[in-house]
Amino acid sequence: MTDKLIIALDQGTTSSRAVLFNHDSEIVDVCQQEFTQHFPKPGWVEHDANEIWDTQFGVLQKLAANNQLHPDDVAAIGITNQRETVVVWNRNTGEPVSNAIVWQDRRTAGRCDELKADGWADKIQAKTGLVIDAYFSGTKLRWILDNVDGARAQAEAGELLCGTMDTWLIWKLTDGAVHATDTSNACRTMLFDINTGQWDDELLELMTVPRSMLPEVRDSAGDFGAVEFQGQQVPISGVAGDQQAALFGQTCFEPGMAKNTYGTGCFLLMNTGKERVDSQTGLLSTVAWRLNGELTYALEGSVFIAGAAVQWLRDELKIIEAAGDTEALANQANPESEVVVVPAFAGLGAPHWDQYARGAIFGLTRDSGRAEIAKATLQSLAYQTFDVLQAMQQDSGIELSTLNVDGGAIANDFLAQFQADVLQTPVTRPKVLESTALGAAYLAGLAVGYWTEADLARVREIDRQFEPVIEHREVAMLLKRWHKAVERSKDWIDTDD
Repeated sequence: MTDKLIIALDQGTTSSRAVLFNHDSEIVDVCQQEFTQHFPKPGWVEHDANEIWDTQFGVLQKLAANNQLHPDDVAAIGITNQRETVVVWNRNTGEPVSNAIVWQDRRTAGRCDELKADGWADKIQAKTGLVIDAYFSGTKLRWILDNVDGARAQAEAGELLCGTMDTWLIWKLTDGAVHATDTSNACRTMLFDINTGQWDDELLELMTVPRSMLPEVRDSAGDFGAVEFQGQQVPISGVAGDQQAALFGQTCFEPGMAKNTYGTGCFLLMNTGKERVDSQTGLLSTVAWRLNGELTYALEGSVFIAGAAVQWLRDELKIIEAAGDTEALANQANPESEVVVVPAFAGLGAPHWDQYARGAIFGLTRDSGRAEIAKATLQSLAYQTFDVLQAMQQDSGIELSTLNVDGGAIANDFLAQFQADVLQTPVTRPKVLESTALGAAYLAGLAVGYWTEADLARVREIDRQFEPVIEHREVAMLLKRWHKAVERSKDWIDTDD
C-alpha cells in the first residue's frame, strides 16, 4: 500500500485546498481556490456553503486530473476544516437555509452576555471545557433557527440538519449517505460534553437546538463513508478540526508537547493526555482527538486574528501585494519604531476573552509608514502567542523546551525569528508547513493501515530551528509596550448602545 497516496481536503476560512501526500509525508501536489467572504453588518462574517462545496470539490477534481489519479492510486481521504463555522441545511433538498455563520462572527455576543448573567458560565465550562463566547457554534445555531424564516418550524419537524464544515463536506461527498462529525469538531459547538463524549441534552435545550439536527460523533480516524471516484469507492477515514489536525500532524502524541499554527487565526495547543486539564488563565480545555474510542485532551489558546491581519494589509490597507511582501518590508522598517498593532478585529481571544475589544494602531509618528505597520503587524502574531503560551505553562506546570510551529505565515523568517526572541525559547519549523492537512492525512492513513504511529514519528523532518538572539531586557520592554496597547484596545464597543 506504500506506493499509494493520501488526499487531504483542507477547508479553511479563506480558501479550500486539496493536498496530495505520499508515504514519506511529502507533498506531491496542492490545489487551492479562495472563496468569497461576506460581511453583511459590522462584526458579522458569513460564507456561502454551496460556494465552499463547489471550491472544495473543484480542487479535489483538479488535483485528480493534474496527477492522473485512478481510484487504486488513493488509499484514503482525510478532511480538516475551520471548526466553529456552522451551516444548517434541508435534509431533503440539500440546500442551506442561510449562509454559514463563520467562527469570527460576533452577532451573538449579546446572547453570550445573557448566558453569563444567568449563571451558565461555570456549568458550560465544566461540561464543554469552553468559555461562553460568540466564537463557538451553539449560539450561532440558535440565531439561525430564531432569525431565518421558517427555520425553527422546519427544525422541529425534523427537516433540517446542521454541522460544521467537515459534516457539510462529508454529507455532500457521500451524496447524503453520512451525516457525521468527529470529536474534535463536536467539542467546539458548546453543545458537547467532553467528559462523556456525547451531545448534552441540557445544553441542547438551553440553545433550543433539536437533537435531530445533529450529526453522529465518530472517532477521528475511522469510517466516514466513501466518495465515488471513477465508479469506485474511496474511503473517507480521517476527520479533525484544523487545530487538532495540526497537533496530530506535528506528531505531538505525548502529554506536554505543543504546537502553534499561524493561519487565519493563531492557535496554540498542548497535548494533556487522557485527563483534561482545566485552565485557571482563560484557556480552553478541548478534545484533541478520539482514537479507538479513547479521548485525548488538549489545552488551547485561540488568537482570532493572525494571518487575517496580513490579509488586511493586502486587501484593505493595500500596502502589500502578497503576504510574502511583509518580510522584506519588516526588515526595512526603522528599528527604533514604537508602532504597535493590536489586531483585535473580532475581539480578543485567549487569555483575555474580550469580545468588545477592537483593532488599533498605537505609537504612530510622522515618519511611520507601510514598513513600520507591516513589521508591527507581524510582531503582533508573536506577542499574542507569548500571552497564550505564558498562560498555558502556568496551567500545565510544564515549561516548553521548544515550540513546534506550522502554517503559511510562519514561512516568514522575520516572524519565526521574532517569535523565538519574544518567547526566549527555540522555535522549530518542519519541512512540511502544511501540518493541518498532514494531520488529516495521518488520521486517514492510520484508519486504513497506510501508516502506523511509529511511521509518523519517523518521517517528520525539521526545516530550521530559530534560536533567541535578543536580550531578555529588550524583550521585557517590547512586551510592556504590547500589553499597554492591548489594555487600551479592550472594551472599545459600548454595550449600552
